[in-house]
Amino acid sequence: MPDLEHPLITRVNRIGYANVVAQPEHFGTDVMGNEIVIGDSYIVLPNGELLLESNLEDYLIEKLNWEFKTAD
Repeated sequence: MPDLEHPLITRVNRIGYANVVAQPEHFGTDVMGNEIVIGDSYIVLPNGELLLESNLEDYLIEKLNWEFKTAD
């Protein structure tokens, strides 16, 4: 009796993984140490360093000691 192989295995062996998602292209690293990839929104700081827009609040708190408060 011949060895039987699952059809998906046969297909992968024949053409490879067709549904593999490409990794996003690296653009740089921001001042908080997070990777910036193509398509990310970022801010250029006055000193020329980059900051992911999503890290703005953390940057203001951690690096510039800003305090965010809620009025009571």
